[in-house]
Order: sequence, then C-alpha cells, then structure tokens
Amino acid sequence: MAINLKHLAGNIASRYPVLSLSVSIFLSFPCYAPLPVAPFLFCSPSLSFTFISTSLSFALPLSPSTPLHLSPPFPFPLPSHAPSLSVLLIVLFSLSSLSEDEDVKVMLKGSSMVKVRSPRWQRRRTLKLLDDGVTVWCESDKFSSRSKAQQSFSVTDVECVREGLQSETLRQLTGSIPEGQCLTVVFKGARKSLDLRCHTDEEAQRWARGIRTLQERVENMTQKEKLDKYPLWLMVTMKMLSYEEVQGLLTMINIDLNEEYARNLFKKCDRSCDGRLDHGEIEVFCRELLRRPDLDAVFSRYSANGCVLSTVDLKDFLKDQGEDSSLIHAQSLILTYELNEWAQKNGYMTPNGFTMYMLSKENNVFDPDHARVYQDMTRSLAHYFISSSHNTYLTSDQVTGYSSTEAYIRALNQGCRCVELDCWDGDKGEPVIYHGHTLTSKVPFTEVIETIAEYAFKASPYPLILSLENHCSVEQQAVMARHLRSILGDKLLTKPLNEQQLQSLPSPEVGTTTMLLLYIPILHHTPGVSKLSPELSDLVVYTRSVPFKSFDQAAKKPPTEMSSFSESEALKHVKESGKHFVRHNSHQLSRIYPSGQRLQSSNYDPQDMWNGGCQIVALNFQTAGEEMDLNRGRFLPNGLCGYILKPSFLTRPDCNFNPENTGGGPGHDPTLLTIRVISAQQLPKPEWDKPSSIVDPQVWVETHGVPIDNNKKMSPRVDNNGFNPRWDCTFNFTLHVPELALVRFMVEDHDFTSRNDFLGQFTLPFTSLRTGYRHVHLLKVDGSSLSPTSLFIHVKNMTTNHCSWFLPT
Repeated sequence: MAINLKHLAGNIASRYPVLSLSVSIFLSFPCYAPLPVAPFLFCSPSLSFTFISTSLSFALPLSPSTPLHLSPPFPFPLPSHAPSLSVLLIVLFSLSSLSEDEDVKVMLKGSSMVKVRSPRWQRRRTLKLLDDGVTVWCESDKFSSRSKAQQSFSVTDVECVREGLQSETLRQLTGSIPEGQCLTVVFKGARKSLDLRCHTDEEAQRWARGIRTLQERVENMTQKEKLDKYPLWLMVTMKMLSYEEVQGLLTMINIDLNEEYARNLFKKCDRSCDGRLDHGEIEVFCRELLRRPDLDAVFSRYSANGCVLSTVDLKDFLKDQGEDSSLIHAQSLILTYELNEWAQKNGYMTPNGFTMYMLSKENNVFDPDHARVYQDMTRSLAHYFISSSHNTYLTSDQVTGYSSTEAYIRALNQGCRCVELDCWDGDKGEPVIYHGHTLTSKVPFTEVIETIAEYAFKASPYPLILSLENHCSVEQQAVMARHLRSILGDKLLTKPLNEQQLQSLPSPEVGTTTMLLLYIPILHHTPGVSKLSPELSDLVVYTRSVPFKSFDQAAKKPPTEMSSFSESEALKHVKESGKHFVRHNSHQLSRIYPSGQRLQSSNYDPQDMWNGGCQIVALNFQTAGEEMDLNRGRFLPNGLCGYILKPSFLTRPDCNFNPENTGGGPGHDPTLLTIRVISAQQLPKPEWDKPSSIVDPQVWVETHGVPIDNNKKMSPRVDNNGFNPRWDCTFNFTLHVPELALVRFMVEDHDFTSRNDFLGQFTLPFTSLRTGYRHVHLLKVDGSSLSPTSLFIHVKNMTTNHCSWFLPT
C-alpha cells in the first residue's frame, strides 16, 4: 500500500487544529530496525506544516516479523510491532477508500443546496461530509442548542434517501421546480425528514448515491475496522497532554466520558503528578479506558494459560454457551475475529480477539438464526400474529395531529402488515384520509395509495391488509375503488386465488409480494353512510367484515369472515371466555383496536390480546413506550417480516388453552430462567439533562406473558457512572407458558426528586433468547439503535421437567 505523507499530514492537521507538536513517523520493515521517514510539523492556528520530503511513498508488507507478545505494551487490537505503521495504514485506508468514489468526493467537497420546509420557507444551506465518512454537516445561521443538534446527521441514522418529489412538502412544489434536483433524507426514529433542492440533477443523484454508498460501507464494515478507529490516539502520543487536550481527543473519537470519571482516571494515570500525561501515561490511560474487567474474567476462566484461548479452550466456551462447539466452528471464529496474524495462524484467540467476538452480532442475545424467515409460512393467516397499525396516517395525537404519508412509510418499513385508512369525503369529489370531526390534517387518498403501492413489499414480501374505515358517500366510494384498482393494479387481490378455497384463508406464502387484502370494518356511527358501494364491496375477498354476536354463531361461519373488537371488548373475552376466544382465533381473524378515549394516541398492552390468540392487534405506531417495545419484540424474529407463527396450542380448533388459568394443560411447560446482569457500556445521558449531569443507572429485567408469568425485577443503582457501571446481580424467573413470553431489558437513570429517566431498552421473545454470556444492544425510545450502548449479561434456563429443584419467583 502506498502512503502519501503530504496527504496524510494535511488530514491530521485538519483533524487536530488545537495541537501544536512535532511528530516523527516510523515505519517498521520485517527484519529491519525502525526507519525514520518524515518528521513533520503542524501548528495552530495557521495549520502550516513542513516536510523533509513531501513526495515520499512506500510500498509496505503487512506481515509481522516477530511472534506475538502476549502482553503488548498498548491497549489496542493491533499487531505488537510498529504501532505507528498500523495507525497510518488504518487512517489512510479510511481516507483512500472514501476518496476513490466520485459521489463521495462531491460530498467531501461540500454542496450548496436549498432546504425546504414549505413552499414559503426555503433557506440556503451548505452540506458537507466530514472526514470520518459518516457525519454530514449542514451549515446554518442558527445557534440554538436544538438547532445545533439538527445541524449534522450520521448516515447510520438515515432510513432511506428518496429522489424526486417524494415527500408531501416537495409535492406541493410540483411544476415550480425540476423534480430531478430534489431529494428527501428520511431518518430513523422521530426526527423529521430533510427535504433538499440541489443546483443540478447530477448533484442530487450524487448525494443520494453517496449516502447509500456510505451506509453500505458502514453496514459491511468489520468489527476490526470499527475498533481500529481507537488507534488515532497513538498519533498524538509524542507529547505531553493536559486534561483538556485528552478530553478533546475523547470527543474526537466519540468517547463521551462524564467529567468526574474522566478526571479521576486522568489523575490515576498522572504518575508524575504534573497535570500532564506523557507517552507512557497516555498508554496506561487508554488501556484503562478500554479495559473490560468483566470480559477479562470470562476470558481467564476458559484460558488454560491465562494468555490466549486455544481451539480446545474456545470449544469449551462454546459448549457452555449452548453453541456449535466443533473444531471447525472454533477455528472459523479465530479466523474471523482474531486480529493478530501470528495468533491466527497458530490457532489462538487473544483477549483482543475475544473482545471483538463478544461484541459482535454473532454473540448477540438475540438468536441470529431468527433474524431470517425461518418459520413455516404455508399455514392459514389465522395461525399468525400479524404486525398491525392503528390510525396509521397520524404522526401524533388524535385531535390536532398531523396526517402524513410518511407515517405509512415508517410503519411499512418496520414490517407492519396491516395499515389503517380512515376515509372521508373530500373536496372536488376526491376522498381524503384524516381522523374525522377533529383538527387533524388531511392527506389525499390517492397519495396514501401511491405510497402503499411503492412501499408495501420493500420490508416484507408477505400479504398486506388494508383496513379501510369507510366514512365516504357511495359516490366517493366508487372513486376510491377506481383509485385502488388503477394504482395498485395486480397487487390488489380482487378475486379468490382458487374458487374452491373460498372456505379457507390463504397462507402468507401464497400471497408473497403480490397480495394486498382489503378489509372494510362495519361502522355504526357515521350518519349518511348506510351501505357499501358495489365497486368497493367487490374488492373484499378473504376478509369480509361481520359483527361479532357469539362464539357459537361465529364457529358456524367460514374462516373468511372477520370481526373487529375494541380493546375493552377483547380484554373481556380474554378474561371471561379465554378458551372460547382462543378457539375462535384458531380459524378466524380478529382485529383489536385502541379505545376512542385514547386522544393522545396512547396504547394498550398487546400481550393480553396475544395471549388470547388475536392476530391483528393494532397499535398507535407513532407513540413510543413500553407497549410498542413489546410489539417490536414480538415481531423481531422471522426476518422482521411482520408475521409470527402462533404456538401450536393457539392454532388447534379443539384446544383447551385458557390464558387466565395455566396451572397445567396445553402450553404449560414451566421453565426456570436465570439472568445475571453483569455490566453496561457507554450509557447515554438523557437528552434533556444538563451537560454536567452524570447518570445513576439501574436495570429492570421484565417478563411479559400470561398473567402468571408477568414479573419485573430491578437491580441496585450505580451512582455516577454511565460509562462502565457494574452490578453483578442475578434474577430468577419462572415462566409457565414460555412460548408466549417476552423478555424486556430496560435501563433508567435513577432520580431522587422526580421520575426516573429512560435510557434504553431491548425486548425479545423468550424463544429467541440465547443462553450464556451475551451482549444486549439497547435501543432508543423510538426503537432506533443506541450503539454502542449495551448490557453484558449471562443467561441460563432449564425446564422443571429436567431438574429436581424449583426457583421461586
């Protein structure tokens, strides 16, 4: 690899303008002494730098010349020789790989664009990709704390980039601006989309492609590349650093330490007590900063010599983890995660390699085999839990909230397979969607259907149900039917798949990527709407709405009939007639919707409905909270496709399962679950906290299932430590119906004077929970990633049939 020192020095100077120091770069060749190549100087504020040689470049071999030192003198996952060479190669690899792409070149240079919020609000902004290759900076005149947070974004926070007039805001400008110059950056979570207008079509295309390229690069980046950013520290360890300079460097490499922890660590490493760290002291500081005593303890437990894991040691560890403990698998893990070539070739895993393996997706608490579609998808639709949204068009409350096609896109991208459309008569004979008789905004029916047509099968290939709440006149119902046919085309199912199958529901597999089902619930409260137009009625095939009268009567009806229940009605059936409700839901679809009194778009507990076998449990996707956490956890497995096969005891028509009485019978399989919460890493501060505040974290471990399985247990709090708090506390749970249970991990900041603040959570089905030492990668309140925040835990479970003891709950 050729190294251009002039280019390197320029990038170093631009990254570290506050420093004034001389650095001598040494390159180590195999079998030769270190060779001084080019001392250079960079200064602040002029950022000038001089070279003895400005055109010097070398082609360097990467193989180590000496065997691995088991205790290297620096705390990074690097070969133990030539640390400066490793740093140079890492930084240059990152910069060169970016600069080779023409689209990314444009982003690095920066572009002047127009930010659009409405036809009347358009402001010029300059967008520029920073050298880290993931952060886009947007220059603005505003300096408020809120605007500062909105002046940049990471490509990892981008859901997608849409080219053209693909947002409601930009569509208002149709005809007044060239469509090819526009793009919309859609973010994950609750952050509003960014609508932009570029100078040329080519510029818009380059930014759209560039962001996608960078996203793909980050997604495919190996654990080694992610961890290798830390050696940037070594580039400045040739001088004495003050506490303020160290703190600045921490910020540069995205390590956010609380003030007290950082200062105490600095004092601990400042052995000379002069208020500055020299080269050796900085290495100690880095080693302490990145040290994981919890992982060191696990490593030492399985390492026969205390220095490395042999393949035999690793096999023992994998066996205790409940994983494939074959020699081939152990060797493949060493080849994948071990960084030191000597250790790799000799079949050893060092502590650094073990750390990277433990932090990888391969060691996630969520079973990676469940991240794909692995369940039988050929059963009746009635045999699945189906991810469902209520009032999908709303972005906030039910009274004054904003209606938007963006809400449909977000729901569909999360794997939602049943969306709701509240349809009302609109002006000029065109129906609109909004929450009737309220101040919520309106969105044209055609725009919603066009959005659904585009995004229906992007996240999931399986059937999508359109729950069309019809408040329209017969005339505008005919208009809706015409739009449905013309926009959705062959994707809309308008006749049975097989004339002989009208007495049964199709399977998800049959309708892969081609089936949209229309469901029109019966309404009793809309004056003037007394009948369904024949044009619209003809579009309803397998999901014909009928009022529910009794379980006996419903049992005589075909499976293609479907009823809707309010949350209170459904809960009453679960509590009072659980066995009958389960049988009903084994062959017919039930849709549950929130109470009309939930004006703030709050949600009910969906677990109660799943316990009764209800398939379409509709929630307000726009409202974050525990209920949506449970919903995401329920539909996390099976490739996030929005369909989860129900346990067998919920699909048999003769089943006697009663969710309110699980003292025995179907589904009853008591299991002892033991979770040891060991530690957490890099917990965030609540967004509204003062910069000087330090979190006092505590952990909740919860189980959600049938009533007897609902349980919550809390760890003690750890005062003033959000960076690496440690608990080492063990919780025991007994799950009587484990196939229905969800496990939720939630971390909060303890507050003596007010309500505790939410920091992060992760929820998953018990059946997807892996045993052994695992990392739980926490999510934000809106379900987006909180990386690199995680919990480190140990999980053990055992059915009571296989042991002679029983743990109390």
